[in-house]
Amino acid sequence: MNVNDLAALAQRPVSEVAPWLQPIAAAMDEFQIDSAARQAAFLAQIAHESDGFGRVVENLSYSAPRLVAVWPHHFYLPPDDPNGRHDATQYEHRPEPLANLVYANRLGNGPEGSGDGWRFRGRGLVQLTGRRLYTEAGEALQLDLLNQPDQLLEPEQAARAAGWYWQHIGGNALADEGTQDGFERLTVAINGDLIGLDHRLVLWKRAESLLSVLG
Repeated sequence: MNVNDLAALAQRPVSEVAPWLQPIAAAMDEFQIDSAARQAAFLAQIAHESDGFGRVVENLSYSAPRLVAVWPHHFYLPPDDPNGRHDATQYEHRPEPLANLVYANRLGNGPEGSGDGWRFRGRGLVQLTGRRLYTEAGEALQLDLLNQPDQLLEPEQAARAAGWYWQHIGGNALADEGTQDGFERLTVAINGDLIGLDHRLVLWKRAESLLSVLG
């Protein structure tokens, strides 16, 4: 895949995707994403997760109604009954306290006051999230991600981390199936759900066409 193909996949100008071409190619080589079927699935997933290679850090600036929609067990909107939840208006467009709250005591993170939620928020082309994944990826890639998590904002390390995570979830085996079911299982492994599936499928078919998977 050349830079024009990558731009066509992402639907972005060549100038915006050009910095990603070599890092992604190197990551695919490093993690044996070495067939057209594997590459099409990988490229589709990372293109979706990064909004066409335009975003490598999690956007946590939410409106109050959106907070309730995304985290209904954490937030409520007055005059509803709190029922142990937090007033969403107090976290509206406040990404750091939000991350520290919703990611506390999970994903390997410490309690809310530890700051782990914000420190280890989603970064990279697949939005690695949480102290546990930062630790595992850092050890595998020989990067100090616990003390320098912003390394995942750099194209080379963002792409390598995506390749590592792909390997971590058995992405090649699922891509080798070449089926929508396999692609959906990839989506769940990456995202935890089928969020954005329709767009991911569009990207997958586009990548297949660019890579001539379909002949």
